[in-house]
Amino acid sequence: MGRSARRWRRVFIAAATLLGALAGAAMGDEKVTLAVPGIPPIFASVLPHVAATQGIFRKYGVDVEVRDFETGVIGARAVAAGQIDLSVSPTTALVGMISNAKVDLVAIYGALNSDWSIGSTDPDRAKCTDLRDQPVGVDAIGGARWLALREMIVPCGLSMDDVKPVALSSNVGAAMIAGQLTFGVLHLIDDVPPIEGQLHHKIAVITTLKQVNPVSHYLMLVARVDKVKERRGAYVRTLAALIDANNFMRDPHNADAVVKAAEITGHTDPEIRQALEAYNRLEMWASESDGLPRDKVEAVIAAEIKTGGIKPGVTPVTFDALVDRSLWVDAEKLVASKR
Repeated sequence: MGRSARRWRRVFIAAATLLGALAGAAMGDEKVTLAVPGIPPIFASVLPHVAATQGIFRKYGVDVEVRDFETGVIGARAVAAGQIDLSVSPTTALVGMISNAKVDLVAIYGALNSDWSIGSTDPDRAKCTDLRDQPVGVDAIGGARWLALREMIVPCGLSMDDVKPVALSSNVGAAMIAGQLTFGVLHLIDDVPPIEGQLHHKIAVITTLKQVNPVSHYLMLVARVDKVKERRGAYVRTLAALIDANNFMRDPHNADAVVKAAEITGHTDPEIRQALEAYNRLEMWASESDGLPRDKVEAVIAAEIKTGGIKPGVTPVTFDALVDRSLWVDAEKLVASKR
């Protein structure tokens, strides 16, 4: 090889190395903050933690900080304020926030199915009407459990003025175990089994959100509209990692790794394994779609109008304004390219 050829070869290698370093730096700069609900986190919040602990976010070139917030409502407010990028938040709350306050948020992924229920530690007090004038454990006033309670008590003629919500973040189950509360809004997947294990008897399930509203929607991953335009690539990569992590969680061979990541919930190994099985049966986070079906989302909008979550005289948010499905399409293609 001649001197000139060797020189150009060195230049080419140096240029390639520089481009690779710049690409790596750019990928490393793709920092994203993602809020999940519950301190400690609820089981629906385990998905991003799995993506983080298994290096799946890094696989897609994003550096995601998963932050545990007391409620998904607080997370959504932080996104709206520009303090963080993304939040896992209850659909019901988002519909109300966007409709009433014209908050500029958009959903890019969804958890289809909720496992909300109202439980009682006293089998002799297991009717909806038994809730009248009674303390009921929720996460926060206006939080996801509070909103679910408001909807679940409508069929028996009660309103939130007829009950006494007690705000406990995700510690409702602990309060019921300690005998501080008889009634609480509970996750069937990860709240009920530990309570039953500690009390050594079954929780009486008064009602479930699915019974009250079979066509409902649970959670949305939301971002600010302007940030979606500004940081689309980073958000698509983050969403691709969540899709990949969801597939990871559905594979029984990965159960031990999921259990390890889910220890952050504070549950025991057997409780987590039971919750994981129930999570996959329920298909909480969508595995074959964006998890944002029009009928389910519009059912939430209708329910919020009916229950007063959307104020009288306010124009409700529409499905098309609330949902951006295009990021999931791009994210799914990215996941497929890495299989």
